Amino acid sequence: MYTLLLIVHVLVAVGIVVFVLLQKGKGAEAGASFGGGASQTVFGSQGSANFLSRTTAILATTFFLTSFGLAYIANKGSVSSTGSGLDATVIEELRRGADVPSALDAQPEALPPEVE
Repeated sequence: MYTLLLIVHVLVAVGIVVFVLLQKGKGAEAGASFGGGASQTVFGSQGSANFLSRTTAILATTFFLTSFGLAYIANKGSVSSTGSGLDATVIEELRRGADVPSALDAQPEALPPEVE
């Protein structure tokens, strides 16, 4: 699921770049070099501006949704069921009043490298 969402995210990002570059600027001279004048007949009387801006908005919304989806999947995979990265038995020993070093002796891999 993560890989599929990442591929869609990258394709949408490339699509946003392409559609933003195709839009006419304030001067409208740059758009003519990419066929801006001829595109008036293809997209109707409104021209390509409405189509390009609507497509850009849809792609931007999709980009934000895939960003949130990727962040959710990444966060979900990095947090354990207890929420702290410690084993449930260590947390239970700490709740019973055991001191931190003896409770962590049962699970030394829970300590960061600089603490050991």
